[in-house]
Amino acid sequence: NAIDTGTHRSVHTPTYRKFSKDQETLRKETDKLIGSGIIEHSTSPWSSPVVLVKRKDGTTRFCVDYRRLNQITTKDAFPLPRIDDIYDQLTTATYFTKFDFKASYFQVPIRQIRSTKNSIFNQRWAFPIQSSNRWKHVLAYIDDSIIYSKNFYEHIQHIEEVCSLLQEANFKLNVDKCEIARTEILFIGDVIKSGTIKPDPDNIRGQTETNEPTTAEGAFRFVTAAEYYRKFNQKFSIIAAPLHKYSPSAVNQQKMNTSQFVLSDDARTAFHELKKILTTDLILGLPDDTLQFKIQSDASVDGIGAVLLQITPNGDRPLATTVKLVEQDDLSGRK
Repeated sequence: NAIDTGTHRSVHTPTYRKFSKDQETLRKETDKLIGSGIIEHSTSPWSSPVVLVKRKDGTTRFCVDYRRLNQITTKDAFPLPRIDDIYDQLTTATYFTKFDFKASYFQVPIRQIRSTKNSIFNQRWAFPIQSSNRWKHVLAYIDDSIIYSKNFYEHIQHIEEVCSLLQEANFKLNVDKCEIARTEILFIGDVIKSGTIKPDPDNIRGQTETNEPTTAEGAFRFVTAAEYYRKFNQKFSIIAAPLHKYSPSAVNQQKMNTSQFVLSDDARTAFHELKKILTTDLILGLPDDTLQFKIQSDASVDGIGAVLLQITPNGDRPLATTVKLVEQDDLSGRK
């Protein structure tokens, strides 16, 4: 990997102030990274400050604020894969393994000729370190990766092959967080099992336990978060429409008095209907090219919707949904 900044002059961001206990943590983490060969001493004019972030388990994540460097770096032209394209590869998979890499971004090597640009800075030294810009039975999305197979025997072979490649590249895994040979796996926010996907129940719980909004901001925050799940229900966007009048732009246009906020009747109904939808069994199938497809459509004064279905021996299985809301101007134009 390389950091291409063209002819831009070097950038330096001063270190952030830290508590004394954080200084000690920084010293220990820095020594650990030096000892493992991830960073080395440097006198580079480029430097970015370290940020210590607490993990859920109480340990500390060693991060770097590379915003100024990223602003002047030529971005990698290789795009992130589409999530739906990733899911399409998993239709016939029945076994999954998910690998968790130890400090994954630190394990990606950078060309030595350019390595001074990604230096970090603390009160003792400057060091070069990894920054932004980034493998047929393996899928990867940013730093999440899974191995998938049609049966258990194939899966063991695939795991051995991938582990051999990782060993050759000197990549290290966080064994405690790896999930091996599972029939159900959480990947990119969805649970995948036997050719189907459904939402992560932990994420759904956060939405279903939300109290009725008492501010316009709260109403809009709820519907924005809930809309991730609109792909699981054809009428989701139509039901959610009344809550979108509380978006910041709509609030400004309508000059609502947010200090005396009252949730309108239609927005209240939408809020509770959406919560009800989220408590149902939200599930979509993954497309199987060996079976026939069909489209079901529906229309009302509120919108036009469609569902892509797969004809299976066990009945029609929904694969995807879409909806287009009908604007009031469109309705008046047809009268």
